[in-house]
Amino acid sequence: MVFNWFQAAILLFFVGGLLFACGPLLAGVLLAPRAKGGAIGEPFESGVPTHGQAWARFGINYYVYALIFLAFEVDILYLFPVAASYGITPGGLSSTIKLLVFIAMLAAAIVYFRAKGVFTWPRKIQVASRP
Repeated sequence: MVFNWFQAAILLFFVGGLLFACGPLLAGVLLAPRAKGGAIGEPFESGVPTHGQAWARFGINYYVYALIFLAFEVDILYLFPVAASYGITPGGLSSTIKLLVFIAMLAAAIVYFRAKGVFTWPRKIQVASRP
């Protein structure tokens, strides 16, 4: 079978992609320090050694709020290109309806989360005791 320029380009990009993906992993394995012991197993925070308990437990509510914030933040990021091209692109009424449907979906999600009680913060966060 004879390769033409298109098949050679595909093969070249495939090999380049593999090198791009596997190169840093292989370099990390080959160049990483192998020292064990000392302070390697200790927690490290911003260059300051920790004092006290290293593994603090947080309530699940912190993570739920973070996930909801990220979900709505990503959705809101979709509105920036729409706002930038709103006056440029001749979409007419159809683009306005699409934008209103998108905003209505976001509002429906907020109403749903509020009805489920996600936005209510408990008075006291109970931390499970260690056995």
